[in-house]
Amino acid sequence: MYKMMPWIAAMAFFMQMLDSSILNTALPAIARDLDESPLNMQSAVICYALALALFIPVSGFLSDRFGTRNIFIFSVFLFSCGSLFCALSPSLLILDISRIIQGIGGAMMVPVSRLVLIKSFKRSEFLAALNASTIPGLVGPVVGPLLGGYFVQYISWHWIFLINLPIGLLGIVAGWKYMPNIKGKNSFFDTSGVILIALAVVCATLAIELINQNMKIQFSIGLFAVCSISLILYFKHAKKSPSPIFPLILFKIHTFKIGIIGNLISRLGISAAPFLVPLLLQVAFGYSALYAGLMLMPMAVASFLGKSLVQPVLRHYGYRRVLITNTTLIGLVIIAMVSLERDSSIILFGLLLFCLGATNSLQFTAMNSITLADLPNDLTSSGNSLMAVNQQLAISFGIACGAVLVRIFSNLDEVTDHNITMAFKITFVVLGIFTCLSGLIFRQLYPEDGRNLISQSNSDSSTVRSK
Repeated sequence: MYKMMPWIAAMAFFMQMLDSSILNTALPAIARDLDESPLNMQSAVICYALALALFIPVSGFLSDRFGTRNIFIFSVFLFSCGSLFCALSPSLLILDISRIIQGIGGAMMVPVSRLVLIKSFKRSEFLAALNASTIPGLVGPVVGPLLGGYFVQYISWHWIFLINLPIGLLGIVAGWKYMPNIKGKNSFFDTSGVILIALAVVCATLAIELINQNMKIQFSIGLFAVCSISLILYFKHAKKSPSPIFPLILFKIHTFKIGIIGNLISRLGISAAPFLVPLLLQVAFGYSALYAGLMLMPMAVASFLGKSLVQPVLRHYGYRRVLITNTTLIGLVIIAMVSLERDSSIILFGLLLFCLGATNSLQFTAMNSITLADLPNDLTSSGNSLMAVNQQLAISFGIACGAVLVRIFSNLDEVTDHNITMAFKITFVVLGIFTCLSGLIFRQLYPEDGRNLISQSNSDSSTVRSK
């Protein structure tokens, strides 16, 4: 039964990541059908992001209270219903409401499925399970623009949502048949803590989206200020509460603290690069959406192939050395994107994107698994939920950071003379340098950290070792 769990988690991860990346290419077509301006369509993206931000924090409590299988099936059902409603939406208002329903389901699907992996597998087997479950998530953002461009160009934008229905049905059947209904001991719902965390996450998400849409910076600064105040109040609350939604003791776990900080900081550049490359190909080089999607396929291939090397690499070199080195390599690959031109060899395109996909594949699995490596059973739900919130914010920050840098550099006459290609190149250099520097965070790991995830017995079978 447990052998199916990584694939069930993979389906959930794929659905969420595909949906997050496939919509952007279809927004102009949806706007035409709904008789709206394309500039108004960002509300569909914001509503989904806000729903994710609001409901990820409570996914752990709901799983502990009602059982992992029940919440997983319910979340996939909600996500699938939201997808169907999106496809049937006659107006932007209905589409926004449908995206909220989608977001509520998406907020619980991935955290709950990953929680089952943590609780179902020994620590020495968890890395392999997590490794298998994250492959589709890496492929989703690459395949998404390609599918979106194809559906819009040759079929209908409605299929960017309808494609979720058969995957969702398969996920519900597999979840019902194979997923254990694990419950936790914590039945106390931290209402005050949830409100404060939700307020902080919503304000941060809205601030990021406003930056992305080139709105007045004062609004974003104000929202970040409210976010900061909410977090301060939460820390005060968590010190007094007997059962806070995110116990502060989590940050006393060395690997969790470093993993959370490393995830947040290093993902700024790592998340921006896959977002900027399709824009470079379409906006600066003039490629079609479909052709740009095809050019990104080496990233997907590298993600698949790279997964087979994750365990041997981590076992041989250890988490600390791998994360320091690999983060630097990702930064150098991002910087190397400055060599791309419209008439560059397809081999150069493929080589750089292949390297980016391979290093990202190793990075995500290593960061996620070391973050969860040493969580005790009574903290797995809250720790997993906090990591999911952290990742969502990091990805949003990264995309916003990339978009803002391109916009700033393209408007600096003395730097780029309104040369959009040069603006992209300078952005890649800045993000690459920042990513290289973020690798210093992982220097705080100890050489022995993560050994309980990669230890093997003499017969090459995984065994559990205590640190």
